Amino acid sequence: MCDIGPRKALVWGALCIAIAAPLALAAISPLLAWRQPIYIAAGFAGVIALALLLLQPLLAGGYLPGLTVFRERRIHRWIGVSLLAAVLVHVIGLWITSPPDVIDALLFTSPTPFSDWDVIAMWALFATAVLAALRKRLGLRWRIWRGAHGALAVVIVLGSVVHAMLIDGTMEVISKTALCALVIIATAKTLTDLRVWRLRKSTR
Repeated sequence: MCDIGPRKALVWGALCIAIAAPLALAAISPLLAWRQPIYIAAGFAGVIALALLLLQPLLAGGYLPGLTVFRERRIHRWIGVSLLAAVLVHVIGLWITSPPDVIDALLFTSPTPFSDWDVIAMWALFATAVLAALRKRLGLRWRIWRGAHGALAVVIVLGSVVHAMLIDGTMEVISKTALCALVIIATAKTLTDLRVWRLRKSTR
């Protein structure tokens, strides 16, 4: 039991670095020069959304030390709301600065391929929020809900990661790549450990 303290510090410290480093490096990007404040806010909202994607599977899988199951679920829900808010700020900010580009992206007619992935991830996120809000009204069984939630999470993560890797924006390449890799690894491990798509119990 004596190593619990150092282990907690190591896990939380590594998580803070994984999230803070991309944000800090994006904040000093030379691409921010002469940009409008709204455009900068929209861009940072996207970076924050990507960082929040790392927290969600870690909370769902119970990998963060020092948190009870009840607190993990509660934080997971609030992070989901924050993620939705960040995406809305990202989209609305880009709409204000360049409406034609946002329209092209939403209609999947944009000449930039990274836009399609972002829109797909956005709609999957909206679908997740609606499904979470209406789960009780729809009377969905827990296993079905968890399977649908997991499938949408895969779409959100893959769409967001591909979008982030394709776009040449304010995020520094190495820290962005590391964060994207961590998001994928954390999501894959959580879905595997929780056996999200195992709809039937083993007969053994």
